[in-house]
Amino acid sequence: MAQDKIKTLVLGGTGKTGSRIVQQLTNRGLAVRVGSRSAEIPFDWLDQSTWIPVLQDIKAVYIAYQPDLAVPGAVEAIRDFTQIAVNHGVQQLVLLSGRGEPEAQECEQAVMQSGVDWTILRSSWFCQNFSEGYLLEPIQAGYVALPVADIGEPFIDIDDIADVAVAALTQSGHTGKIYELTGPRLLTFAQAIDEIARATGRSIHYEQVPIEVYNAMLAEYGVPQEAITLTTYLFTEVMDGRNSLLATGIEQALGRKPTDFSAFVQKAIALGMWTEPIVSEEAGSTHSSETVNP
Repeated sequence: MAQDKIKTLVLGGTGKTGSRIVQQLTNRGLAVRVGSRSAEIPFDWLDQSTWIPVLQDIKAVYIAYQPDLAVPGAVEAIRDFTQIAVNHGVQQLVLLSGRGEPEAQECEQAVMQSGVDWTILRSSWFCQNFSEGYLLEPIQAGYVALPVADIGEPFIDIDDIADVAVAALTQSGHTGKIYELTGPRLLTFAQAIDEIARATGRSIHYEQVPIEVYNAMLAEYGVPQEAITLTTYLFTEVMDGRNSLLATGIEQALGRKPTDFSAFVQKAIALGMWTEPIVSEEAGSTHSSETVNP
C-alpha cells in the first residue's frame, strides 16, 4: 500500500474490535494502517518513539487502549497521544471507551478537547469474552468460576461496535457524539453461561467465588499482578450494578437494534467456538480494552 494512500490508523488493529474494523475498511477498498507491536510499522503504547512513525499520512485514528483505560498511566497516554496525533495532521479521533470507569471518562475528555472531530464509543462488556477471550477455556472445560455477584450486564456484540466505529470513520453525522453501546437485554454471567450451555448442549457449571479465591487462581495460572489488580477493580467496582442499564447507542448510530446475546451465541457456534479444548488461555479484553482480561 502506497504511503500517500494511508488515511486511517487502527490502534489495537489485531485485537477484538480493531481486527474487525480493519477488515471492514479493507473490504471497502479504504487505506488502513494497523497499529500494533507486531505491525510493519510497530506501535507500542509504552514507547512514545513508536507513535510518530505510525501517524505519518494519517487523517483518522481509531483508539483502543491496551490493556484498559482504567489502568495507571492510561489518561496521560491518551492525552499525550491525542496531542501528538493532532500536531501531525490527524483530523478525526474515534475512542473505544468503557462504561462506569471514571478513568475512561477522563480519557474521553482528552479526546473531546483535542480540537478535532471526535466520536466516543462507550461500550459495555464484550459478548466475545465468552468465545474469544478469558472465558473460552473455562467454558470448553465445563467449569466457569467468577467473582461476580448476581448483577445484570448488557453484553455487547463486538461486531456491533465495529459497525459503529466504521460508520463514524466513513460517514458524516457522528462527530461530537458519545454512543453508549449495549446489548438489548441484561444478563448475569450465570445466565449467559446457561444460554451457552443450552445452545451447545454442553454441561457447563457456573460458580460464584470470592475475589480472593479468584485472584489466587489467576496467580496460579501465572497471570501478572497488574492484570490481577485490574481484574479486581473491574469485578468488584465496575460490576457493582452501575452499568445495569440498557442504552440506545446502536440504534442512534446505525438505525437498528443491537445484536441479542442469543444471536451472538448462534454465530459463535457456527464459527466452531466452544467445540474443542484449548491448551492456553488468551488474555483479552473485558469491556473497554483489547488485551488484558481476568
